[in-house]
Amino acid sequence: MSDENSTSLADRLNHLFATVGPDSGQEYSNEYVAAAIRKAGVPISQSYIWQLRKRRKENPTLRHLQALADFFGVPAAYFFDNGVARRVEDQLTALRAEQDRLAQNGGRDVRLMAMRAGELSPARRKQVMELIDVVYKLEQAERRSASGD
Repeated sequence: MSDENSTSLADRLNHLFATVGPDSGQEYSNEYVAAAIRKAGVPISQSYIWQLRKRRKENPTLRHLQALADFFGVPAAYFFDNGVARRVEDQLTALRAEQDRLAQNGGRDVRLMAMRAGELSPARRKQVMELIDVVYKLEQAERRSASGD
């Protein structure tokens, strides 16, 4: 973070809170993140996370940085290496775009089907896949005929 063009720890941490969240679309609370990190064995409080996010604390321990990185699924270098931060942010942007695309295309229905299929035996999952393949091919043929191809 010594580079004048670099983003602060608080900015990067707040970016993670804004872009990596539960399926509800809400961001994680400081308390939720602190509780998850404590459950993983690293003592941390929600007020400490708040202080990091508000620039009241700017020199966290490596252990806390690693725990925050682990929670959000990013490398710890994200917090201090501009190149890593750019790559992670590009990946997060692509992930968010894919999540938005899925949500617009019946994402909840797709997740529900996948969850239910996951509870089936391998033989029944194979049958479901075969059925989906048939329905998919029919729909593709319908789309081609509707577009005049």
